[in-house]
Amino acid sequence: MKYRKLGRTGLEVSVYSFGGIVVMDHEQKRANEIVSRAVERGVNLFDVGPTYGNAEKILGPALEPYRKEVVLTCKTEPDQSKEEVREDIEKSLRRLKTDYFDVYQLHEVTDRETLNQALAPGGALEAIQEAQQEGLINYIGFSAHTQEIALELMKKFDFDTVMFPINWNYWFNEAQGQKVIAEARKTNKGLLAIKALAQRQWQENEDRKDYITWYKPVFDHNELSELAFRFTLTRDIDTAVSPGDVRMLNRGLDILEKYENNLELTDSEIEKLKKYVKTHGGQLYPIPH
Repeated sequence: MKYRKLGRTGLEVSVYSFGGIVVMDHEQKRANEIVSRAVERGVNLFDVGPTYGNAEKILGPALEPYRKEVVLTCKTEPDQSKEEVREDIEKSLRRLKTDYFDVYQLHEVTDRETLNQALAPGGALEAIQEAQQEGLINYIGFSAHTQEIALELMKKFDFDTVMFPINWNYWFNEAQGQKVIAEARKTNKGLLAIKALAQRQWQENEDRKDYITWYKPVFDHNELSELAFRFTLTRDIDTAVSPGDVRMLNRGLDILEKYENNLELTDSEIEKLKKYVKTHGGQLYPIPH
């Protein structure tokens, strides 16, 4: 496993990290095994949130033996009041059996109205800042899915980390990601990439193979999954968060172990990936409801 600094936080994080929704609805014993195996393979950043079903309740006990060794990031919904966010923080701390978060984020800021709510007096950010002053949170970040909103958030507040889809299809098809990385790096913000192994939205009546992800992960095309994953990891990011399925978590780890010493894509591989955009790509965002 390779490790990188999470921007100006200075935290050493594995280049591939654990999306906490992976353990949602699993039996505790099985979740313990999944987490233990991920740690053994070098994963040291775990990201979760209260909207991921019962994932926090299950991840907490599974992660407890490793808490001092790992980086734990969590999040809250940005359209909530200061009081609601404070409640989120306290509940998440209890469920995850910890007394602090390394990074705490505004989750999925989708539009300007939500952005303004989050940053307004009495809003989500105010609660997060107060918790930081109390030592419950070390660093503050956000996640967004469009460049417009991500860039606006960075203008209005000096966040420590940015979570954004750095995805082969979204990058080439929609030109999304380049400006976010460039702007974040101006102030050495940490960059957490999501959707590295995403393909596109599910098509009607498509066989989902029991995947709970709202998008189709690249589970059925080995070459594309390798190219897509390597593409994300060779952008200027610090870590890529796994899809919310243990099969895709393991797929990413397998690819990383196979190419760890040679992640860079050749010019011909980049051209091949661009062709896959036309044949296997398609609309990824917005998230369907």
